[in-house]
Amino acid sequence: MSYRDFSIPKVKQNFNLTLVEGKSFLPEIEPISLSPYLAEFLEESIPLAIAMGSEKARSELIISPILFEVRKFFKKEISFFSGEEFNVDANLGLTGFCDFLISRSPEQLFIEAPAVVIIEAKKENLKGGLGQCIAEMIAAQKFNQENDKSISTIYGSVTSGNLWSFLKLEATTVTIDLTEYLIPPVEKLLGILVWMVRDG
Repeated sequence: MSYRDFSIPKVKQNFNLTLVEGKSFLPEIEPISLSPYLAEFLEESIPLAIAMGSEKARSELIISPILFEVRKFFKKEISFFSGEEFNVDANLGLTGFCDFLISRSPEQLFIEAPAVVIIEAKKENLKGGLGQCIAEMIAAQKFNQENDKSISTIYGSVTSGNLWSFLKLEATTVTIDLTEYLIPPVEKLLGILVWMVRDG
C-alpha cells in the first residue's frame, strides 16, 4: 500500500481522523506581487499547460515555477521537492512519492524536517486526490515527530495547476476548505502559500 491507494474513507478509518469539511481556515491574506519574470512566464505557460492537459505539463509549467517563487520569497531559507520519494512508515502504508513537498529547512539535497506543506497535482478531479494528500500530510507529521521537529499544523493542497484546494492537519483533525481557488490571479495564491509556510 502507498499514498496513492488512500481514499478519504480509508485514510479517515486507518488513522482515526476527524474531518471538518467546508470551513475555511484561511485568514484575510495579503496578495504577494509576482516578480516580472514569473508574471511574464505564467502569462504564456498557464494557457499552454491547460491546452496540453497532462499532469506533467501542469506541474512543470505552473506549479514548480510558483513554488520556486515562494522559495525566492524566503531567500532560499526553505526547500521544496518535486517527485521525491518519501517513505515514512511502510507498515502504515505511508510510502511512495510526493508530487511536491515544502520544508522549512534550507537543505535541498534531501528532505529534512520540518516538512510543512504537501501539494498533490491532479490532471482533474481534485476531490479524488484528497485521500492521497491527507495520507502524505500524516506522513509529514510523523516524519517531523520522528526527527524531533514537530510543528502544530501541516498544510496540504490538491491542485490542477490553475485550480487549488487547501487542507490542514492538526493532531488528528483534518480541515478541508471546499473553496476552489482559481488562478490567475496568482498573487492571492502566493500569499496563501507563504502564509502556510510561516504558520505551520
